[in-house]
Amino acid sequence: MSITKEAILKALSYVEEPDLGQDLVTLNMIENIEIDGLTVSFTVVLTTPACPLKQLIHDACERAIHTMVEKDANVVIQMTSRVTSMRNNRDVLPGVKNIIAIASGKGGVGKSTVTANLAVALAASGAKVGLVDADISGPSMPVMFGVEDAQPHVFQGPNGKNLIQPIEKYGVKLMSIGFLAPAEAAIVWRGPMASSALKQFITEVDWGELDYLLLDLPPGTSDIHLTLVQTVPVTGAVIVTTPQKVALADAQKGLQMFRQPQINVPVLGVVENMAWFTPAELPDSKYYIFGEGGGQRLATQHDLPLLGQLPLVQSIRENGDQGQPAVLDPGSAVGQAFAELAETIARQISIRNNRAPKTQVVQMNS
Repeated sequence: MSITKEAILKALSYVEEPDLGQDLVTLNMIENIEIDGLTVSFTVVLTTPACPLKQLIHDACERAIHTMVEKDANVVIQMTSRVTSMRNNRDVLPGVKNIIAIASGKGGVGKSTVTANLAVALAASGAKVGLVDADISGPSMPVMFGVEDAQPHVFQGPNGKNLIQPIEKYGVKLMSIGFLAPAEAAIVWRGPMASSALKQFITEVDWGELDYLLLDLPPGTSDIHLTLVQTVPVTGAVIVTTPQKVALADAQKGLQMFRQPQINVPVLGVVENMAWFTPAELPDSKYYIFGEGGGQRLATQHDLPLLGQLPLVQSIRENGDQGQPAVLDPGSAVGQAFAELAETIARQISIRNNRAPKTQVVQMNS
Protein backbone atom coordinates (compact mmCIF):
# COMPACT_ATOMS: atom_id res chain seq x y z
CA MET A 1 0.00 0.00 0.00
CA SER A 2 1.19 3.54 -0.79
CA ILE A 3 2.06 6.01 1.94
CA THR A 4 -0.20 9.08 2.04
CA LYS A 5 0.00 12.48 3.66
CA GLU A 6 -3.30 11.79 5.41
CA ALA A 7 -1.90 8.60 6.98
CA ILE A 8 1.17 10.47 8.20
CA LEU A 9 -0.92 13.23 9.78
CA LYS A 10 -3.20 10.68 11.42
CA ALA A 11 -0.21 8.88 12.93
CA LEU A 12 1.35 12.10 14.16
CA SER A 13 -1.96 13.15 15.71
CA TYR A 14 -1.22 10.49 18.33
CA VAL A 15 2.08 12.15 19.30
CA GLU A 16 1.57 14.55 22.18
CA GLU A 17 3.66 17.59 23.06
CA PRO A 18 4.32 16.64 26.70
CA ASP A 19 4.30 20.16 28.13
CA LEU A 20 1.29 21.47 26.24
CA GLY A 21 -0.88 18.36 26.54
CA GLN A 22 -2.06 18.41 22.91
CA ASP A 23 -1.00 16.50 19.83
CA LEU A 24 1.46 17.90 17.30
CA VAL A 25 -1.10 18.13 14.49
CA THR A 26 -3.62 20.09 16.55
CA LEU A 27 -0.82 22.44 17.63
CA ASN A 28 0.16 22.98 13.96
CA MET A 29 3.67 21.75 14.68
CA ILE A 30 3.94 19.55 11.57
CA GLU A 31 5.02 21.11 8.28
CA ASN A 32 6.57 20.24 4.90
CA ILE A 33 5.46 16.60 4.59
CA GLU A 34 7.11 14.89 1.63
CA ILE A 35 6.87 11.29 0.42
CA ASP A 36 9.36 9.60 -1.90
CA GLY A 37 8.73 5.87 -2.06
CA LEU A 38 9.46 4.56 1.42
CA THR A 39 11.13 7.80 2.51
CA VAL A 40 8.92 10.04 4.63
CA SER A 41 10.19 13.49 5.58
CA PHE A 42 8.58 16.31 7.52
CA THR A 43 9.41 19.20 9.84
CA VAL A 44 8.48 19.44 13.52
CA VAL A 45 8.23 23.09 14.62
CA LEU A 46 9.00 23.31 18.34
CA THR A 47 7.85 26.23 20.49
CA THR A 48 11.41 27.18 21.49
CA PRO A 49 14.92 26.31 20.26
CA ALA A 50 15.78 25.61 23.92
CA CYS A 51 13.31 22.72 24.09
CA PRO A 52 14.81 19.93 26.26
CA LEU A 53 12.23 17.44 24.91
CA LYS A 54 13.47 17.66 21.33
CA GLN A 55 14.83 14.10 21.16
CA LEU A 56 11.80 12.63 22.95
CA ILE A 57 9.43 14.23 20.42
CA HIS A 58 11.64 13.16 17.50
CA ASP A 59 11.67 9.53 18.63
CA ALA A 60 7.90 9.52 19.29
CA CYS A 61 7.23 10.77 15.73
CA GLU A 62 9.48 8.11 14.28
CA ARG A 63 7.73 5.35 16.24
CA ALA A 64 4.30 6.62 15.17
CA ILE A 65 5.21 6.40 11.46
CA HIS A 66 6.74 2.93 11.82
CA THR A 67 3.79 1.65 13.88
CA MET A 68 0.84 3.22 12.08
CA VAL A 69 2.02 3.95 8.52
CA GLU A 70 4.88 1.74 7.31
CA LYS A 71 7.25 -0.31 9.46
CA ASP A 72 10.00 -0.16 6.80
CA ALA A 73 9.73 3.59 6.17
CA ASN A 74 12.86 5.73 6.16
CA VAL A 75 11.76 8.59 8.42
CA VAL A 76 13.62 11.89 8.04
CA ILE A 77 12.61 14.52 10.60
CA GLN A 78 13.79 18.11 10.57
CA MET A 79 13.52 19.71 14.03
CA THR A 80 13.16 23.48 13.98
CA SER A 81 11.45 26.07 16.18
CA ARG A 82 9.18 29.08 16.15
CA VAL A 83 8.98 30.82 19.52
CA THR A 84 5.40 31.43 20.59
CA SER A 85 4.03 34.77 21.74
CA MET A 86 0.89 35.99 23.47
CA ARG A 87 1.55 39.71 23.42
CA ASN A 88 -1.61 41.74 23.02
CA ASN A 89 -0.09 45.12 22.13
CA ARG A 90 2.61 45.45 19.48
CA ASP A 91 2.69 49.27 19.35
CA VAL A 92 5.81 49.19 21.54
CA LEU A 93 8.55 46.67 20.72
CA PRO A 94 6.66 45.26 17.73
CA GLY A 95 9.37 42.72 16.89
CA VAL A 96 9.70 41.27 20.41
CA LYS A 97 7.78 38.07 21.08
CA ASN A 98 8.25 37.69 24.84
CA ILE A 99 9.18 40.19 27.56
CA ILE A 100 10.47 38.50 30.71
CA ALA A 101 11.02 40.29 34.03
CA ILE A 102 13.75 38.85 36.27
CA ALA A 103 13.07 40.09 39.79
CA SER A 104 13.99 39.62 43.43
CA GLY A 105 12.81 41.19 46.60
CA LYS A 106 16.29 41.43 48.14
CA GLY A 107 19.56 42.67 46.72
CA GLY A 108 22.64 40.47 46.63
CA VAL A 109 20.88 37.23 45.70
CA GLY A 110 22.64 36.95 42.32
CA LYS A 111 19.73 38.08 40.16
CA SER A 112 21.97 39.81 37.63
CA THR A 113 24.26 36.80 37.41
CA VAL A 114 21.26 34.57 36.76
CA THR A 115 19.91 36.99 34.12
CA ALA A 116 23.23 37.27 32.28
CA ASN A 117 23.74 33.52 32.12
CA LEU A 118 20.11 32.90 31.17
CA ALA A 119 20.39 35.36 28.27
CA VAL A 120 23.60 33.80 26.96
CA ALA A 121 22.19 30.26 27.30
CA LEU A 122 19.03 31.16 25.37
CA ALA A 123 21.12 32.80 22.65
CA ALA A 124 23.36 29.74 22.45
CA SER A 125 20.28 27.56 21.88
CA GLY A 126 19.47 29.59 18.76
CA ALA A 127 17.01 32.15 20.15
CA LYS A 128 17.20 35.88 19.43
CA VAL A 129 17.75 37.52 22.81
CA GLY A 130 17.95 41.04 24.23
CA LEU A 131 18.73 42.18 27.78
CA VAL A 132 17.82 45.45 29.49
CA ASP A 133 19.86 46.28 32.59
CA ALA A 134 17.02 48.01 34.43
CA ASP A 135 18.92 48.40 37.70
CA ILE A 136 19.60 52.07 37.02
CA SER A 137 21.52 52.83 40.23
CA GLY A 138 23.56 49.61 40.19
CA PRO A 139 24.14 48.49 36.59
CA SER A 140 26.26 45.35 36.33
CA MET A 141 25.77 43.98 32.81
CA PRO A 142 28.65 45.94 31.21
CA VAL A 143 31.07 44.17 33.58
CA MET A 144 29.41 40.75 33.33
CA PHE A 145 29.62 40.85 29.53
CA GLY A 146 33.08 42.42 29.40
CA VAL A 147 31.92 45.53 27.55
CA GLU A 148 32.56 48.27 30.13
CA ASP A 149 34.09 50.58 27.52
CA ALA A 150 31.38 50.10 24.90
CA GLN A 151 29.40 53.15 23.81
CA PRO A 152 26.14 52.68 21.90
CA HIS A 153 25.72 54.99 18.93
CA VAL A 154 22.57 56.85 17.96
CA PHE A 155 21.18 56.72 14.43
CA GLN A 156 18.10 57.96 12.65
CA GLY A 157 15.42 55.30 12.27
CA PRO A 158 13.14 54.83 9.25
CA ASN A 159 10.50 57.21 10.64
CA GLY A 160 13.04 59.94 11.39
CA LYS A 161 13.16 59.11 15.11
CA ASN A 162 16.57 58.79 16.75
CA LEU A 163 17.28 55.26 17.97
CA ILE A 164 20.05 53.77 20.11
CA GLN A 165 21.93 50.78 18.68
CA PRO A 166 22.32 48.20 21.48
CA ILE A 167 25.70 46.63 22.23
CA GLU A 168 25.93 42.97 21.19
CA LYS A 169 28.04 40.31 22.93
CA TYR A 170 27.75 36.52 23.01
CA GLY A 171 24.73 36.79 20.70
CA VAL A 172 22.81 38.99 23.18
CA LYS A 173 21.74 42.59 22.49
CA LEU A 174 22.44 44.72 25.57
CA MET A 175 21.36 48.09 26.93
CA SER A 176 22.46 49.54 30.27
CA ILE A 177 22.84 52.94 31.90
CA GLY A 178 26.40 51.74 32.50
CA PHE A 179 27.13 52.41 28.82
CA LEU A 180 26.04 56.04 29.18
CA ALA A 181 27.62 57.09 32.49
CA PRO A 182 31.19 56.74 33.85
CA ALA A 183 31.65 53.56 35.87
CA GLU A 184 32.85 55.52 38.91
CA ALA A 185 29.93 57.96 38.82
CA ALA A 186 27.06 57.54 41.28
CA ILE A 187 23.65 57.72 39.61
CA VAL A 188 21.49 59.50 42.17
CA TRP A 189 18.09 59.89 40.53
CA ARG A 190 14.60 60.21 41.87
CA GLY A 191 12.05 57.63 40.78
CA PRO A 192 10.66 59.55 37.78
CA MET A 193 14.14 59.97 36.26
CA ALA A 194 14.96 56.27 36.65
CA SER A 195 11.57 55.36 35.19
CA SER A 196 12.19 57.69 32.26
CA ALA A 197 15.52 55.96 31.58
CA LEU A 198 13.83 52.54 31.55
CA LYS A 199 11.19 53.81 29.12
CA GLN A 200 13.94 55.09 26.87
CA PHE A 201 15.69 51.72 26.95
CA ILE A 202 12.45 50.07 25.87
CA THR A 203 11.08 52.50 23.31
CA GLU A 204 14.17 54.24 21.89
CA VAL A 205 16.50 51.28 21.34
CA ASP A 206 16.59 49.38 18.05
CA TRP A 207 15.84 45.90 19.42
CA GLY A 208 14.67 44.49 16.08
CA GLU A 209 13.29 40.95 16.05
CA LEU A 210 13.68 39.14 19.37
CA ASP A 211 12.30 35.90 20.78
CA TYR A 212 13.03 36.97 24.36
CA LEU A 213 13.75 40.37 25.91
CA LEU A 214 14.93 39.93 29.51
CA LEU A 215 14.78 42.78 32.02
CA ASP A 216 17.10 42.63 34.99
CA LEU A 217 15.06 44.59 37.52
CA PRO A 218 16.39 46.29 40.66
CA PRO A 219 15.65 44.72 44.06
CA GLY A 220 12.36 45.43 45.78
CA THR A 221 9.13 46.81 44.36
CA SER A 222 9.56 50.30 42.98
CA ASP A 223 8.71 52.81 40.28
CA ILE A 224 10.86 50.82 37.85
CA HIS A 225 8.64 47.76 38.22
CA LEU A 226 5.45 49.79 37.74
CA THR A 227 6.91 51.61 34.74
CA LEU A 228 7.72 48.28 33.09
CA VAL A 229 4.23 46.83 33.40
CA GLN A 230 2.66 50.14 32.37
CA THR A 231 4.84 50.41 29.26
CA VAL A 232 4.68 46.89 27.78
CA PRO A 233 2.65 43.72 28.34
CA VAL A 234 5.01 41.43 30.24
CA THR A 235 4.87 37.75 29.29
CA GLY A 236 5.96 36.58 32.72
CA ALA A 237 8.22 37.12 35.72
CA VAL A 238 10.95 34.95 37.21
CA ILE A 239 11.67 35.34 40.94
CA VAL A 240 15.27 34.82 42.11
CA THR A 241 16.01 34.13 45.77
CA THR A 242 18.48 32.42 48.05
CA PRO A 243 17.37 29.83 50.65
CA GLN A 244 17.94 32.38 53.44
CA LYS A 245 14.84 33.28 55.44
CA VAL A 246 15.21 37.06 55.02
CA ALA A 247 15.69 36.67 51.25
CA LEU A 248 12.60 34.47 51.00
CA ALA A 249 10.50 37.03 52.88
CA ASP A 250 11.51 39.75 50.43
CA ALA A 251 11.13 37.45 47.41
CA GLN A 252 7.58 36.75 48.49
CA LYS A 253 6.82 40.48 48.39
CA GLY A 254 8.22 40.72 44.87
CA LEU A 255 6.19 37.71 43.80
CA GLN A 256 2.98 39.09 45.28
CA MET A 257 3.50 42.41 43.51
CA PHE A 258 3.22 40.74 40.10
CA ARG A 259 0.13 38.85 41.28
CA GLN A 260 -1.79 41.93 42.43
CA PRO A 261 -5.10 42.09 40.55
CA GLN A 262 -4.32 45.43 38.89
CA ILE A 263 -0.93 44.13 37.65
CA ASN A 264 -1.65 40.43 37.01
CA VAL A 265 1.63 39.38 35.39
CA PRO A 266 2.06 35.58 35.30
CA VAL A 267 4.89 34.37 37.55
CA LEU A 268 6.76 31.62 35.70
CA GLY A 269 8.49 30.21 38.76
CA VAL A 270 11.25 30.51 41.34
CA VAL A 271 15.02 30.21 40.91
CA GLU A 272 16.99 29.33 44.04
CA ASN A 273 20.49 30.77 43.75
CA MET A 274 23.36 29.96 46.13
CA ALA A 275 21.41 26.83 47.03
CA TRP A 276 24.57 25.26 48.44
CA PHE A 277 28.31 25.93 48.55
CA THR A 278 30.64 23.62 46.68
CA PRO A 279 34.38 24.26 47.13
CA ALA A 280 36.56 23.68 44.06
CA GLU A 281 38.67 21.09 45.86
CA LEU A 282 35.54 19.11 46.90
CA PRO A 283 33.32 19.20 43.77
CA ASP A 284 30.95 16.52 45.08
CA SER A 285 30.32 18.21 48.43
CA LYS A 286 27.40 20.45 49.30
CA TYR A 287 27.33 22.84 52.26
CA TYR A 288 23.98 24.54 52.87
CA ILE A 289 25.37 27.73 54.37
CA PHE A 290 22.23 29.81 53.63
CA GLY A 291 19.76 27.11 54.67
CA GLU A 292 18.20 24.31 52.69
CA GLY A 293 14.99 23.98 50.66
CA GLY A 294 13.83 27.58 50.98
CA GLY A 295 13.26 28.04 47.25
CA GLN A 296 11.17 24.90 47.06
CA ARG A 297 9.05 25.99 50.02
CA LEU A 298 8.42 29.39 48.44
CA ALA A 299 7.47 27.78 45.12
CA THR A 300 5.19 25.23 46.78
CA GLN A 301 3.50 27.87 48.94
CA HIS A 302 2.51 29.84 45.83
CA ASP A 303 1.79 26.84 43.58
CA LEU A 304 4.74 27.58 41.30
CA PRO A 305 7.49 25.42 39.81
CA LEU A 306 11.01 25.57 41.22
CA LEU A 307 12.76 26.38 37.96
CA GLY A 308 16.24 25.49 39.13
CA GLN A 309 18.79 25.44 41.92
CA LEU A 310 22.19 27.01 41.35
CA PRO A 311 25.24 26.41 43.55
CA LEU A 312 27.48 29.00 45.17
CA VAL A 313 30.73 28.33 43.32
CA GLN A 314 33.77 30.58 43.14
CA SER A 315 34.04 30.21 39.36
CA ILE A 316 30.64 31.89 38.84
CA ARG A 317 31.91 35.05 40.55
CA GLU A 318 35.25 34.88 38.72
CA ASN A 319 33.62 34.43 35.32
CA GLY A 320 31.25 37.33 35.97
CA ASP A 321 34.12 39.63 36.97
CA GLN A 322 36.02 38.60 33.83
CA GLY A 323 33.05 39.32 31.56
CA GLN A 324 32.60 35.66 30.62
CA PRO A 325 29.32 34.22 31.97
CA ALA A 326 29.76 30.74 33.44
CA VAL A 327 27.34 29.18 30.94
CA LEU A 328 29.98 29.70 28.23
CA ASP A 329 31.72 26.62 29.67
CA PRO A 330 29.09 23.97 28.81
CA GLY A 331 31.34 21.16 30.06
CA SER A 332 31.30 22.43 33.62
CA ALA A 333 28.64 21.52 36.17
CA VAL A 334 27.78 25.20 36.59
CA GLY A 335 27.53 25.72 32.83
CA GLN A 336 25.18 22.75 32.56
CA ALA A 337 23.07 24.05 35.45
CA PHE A 338 22.54 27.41 33.74
CA ALA A 339 21.82 25.73 30.38
CA GLU A 340 19.19 23.51 32.02
CA LEU A 341 17.67 26.55 33.73
CA ALA A 342 17.33 28.28 30.35
CA GLU A 343 15.59 25.21 28.91
CA THR A 344 13.21 25.06 31.87
CA ILE A 345 12.29 28.74 31.66
CA ALA A 346 11.79 28.50 27.89
CA ARG A 347 9.42 25.58 28.51
CA GLN A 348 7.47 27.57 31.09
CA ILE A 349 7.11 30.46 28.64
CA SER A 350 5.73 28.08 25.99
CA ILE A 351 3.29 26.56 28.49
CA ARG A 352 2.21 30.02 29.63
CA ASN A 353 1.64 31.14 26.03
CA ASN A 354 -0.45 28.04 25.33
CA ARG A 355 -2.64 28.17 28.43
CA ALA A 356 -2.80 31.68 29.90
CA PRO A 357 -4.57 34.69 28.38
CA LYS A 358 -2.74 37.53 26.71
CA THR A 359 -1.18 40.05 29.05
CA GLN A 360 -2.19 43.68 28.85
CA VAL A 361 -0.37 46.90 29.56
CA VAL A 362 -1.26 47.79 33.15
CA GLN A 363 -3.50 50.82 33.57
CA MET A 364 -3.12 52.55 36.93
CA ASN A 365 -4.51 55.90 38.03
CA SER A 366 -1.80 56.62 40.57
